Amino acid sequence: MPEAKRPKQGEEVPELFKDSFFQAESGIKRKALALPVAIILHAIFIAAIIVIPLLSVDDLPKVEVYSAFLAPPPPPPPPPPPPAKKKTTSTRTIRAVQATTSVEPGRLVAPVEIPDQIAQEAVSDFGIEGGVEGGVEGGVVGGVLGGVVGGVLGGVIGSDTQQEEPVRAIGEIKQPKRIHYVNPVYPEIARQARVEGTVIVEATTDIYGRVQQVKLLKSVPLLDQAAIDAVKQWVYEPMVINGRPRGVIFVVTVTFSLK
Repeated sequence: MPEAKRPKQGEEVPELFKDSFFQAESGIKRKALALPVAIILHAIFIAAIIVIPLLSVDDLPKVEVYSAFLAPPPPPPPPPPPPAKKKTTSTRTIRAVQATTSVEPGRLVAPVEIPDQIAQEAVSDFGIEGGVEGGVEGGVVGGVLGGVVGGVLGGVIGSDTQQEEPVRAIGEIKQPKRIHYVNPVYPEIARQARVEGTVIVEATTDIYGRVQQVKLLKSVPLLDQAAIDAVKQWVYEPMVINGRPRGVIFVVTVTFSLK
């Protein structure tokens, strides 16, 4: 049996087949709409199940708080004391050690103790091993009596060689270290007049470090003589240059203050 053709658009359908064509077309439309509608309904149902419980407000359960105080664990017991040490008696022998000082003959050394008053000593009192009676300070063994310091062996007595002059403390020659100090006496008249200041003098020592000459460089009325008298009693370390003792010329400041 030949298949009936579907009428074209605008073509009139015979009365006999109208119901058949309309039923087939409506069935296709229903099937096409059923799937989306089912999906939408399922989505609405699932959303309702999830959202509705979230929209409901319930009272939160009360949380009970308990306060508890826990005592710290007891400290560990102290360690046992160490065993007592046995007392041992030991005898120590203390030996007195006597300090020995080596002194080279003819070499000037600083005194251990400084006396308050310095007595003038003759140069002839200082002798050296191998010297002779009547020799001079700074002479050499085998020299000629009556010779001068700085001469050579075999020289002539009474030559024109001059005695070495004191050197000035300048440049490489430093001012010697003071080993004996006497405080200046503040004049009473200057104290009553409230006179203060600094006196500057130039001191010259001999080969033994004793001040022999004092020259005033800066004067302060009523204080000059007190400064000069004090500086004359000071003693410095002897200056030795090229193995020979020399006097030194240097500047000294003496400050007077009523504080």
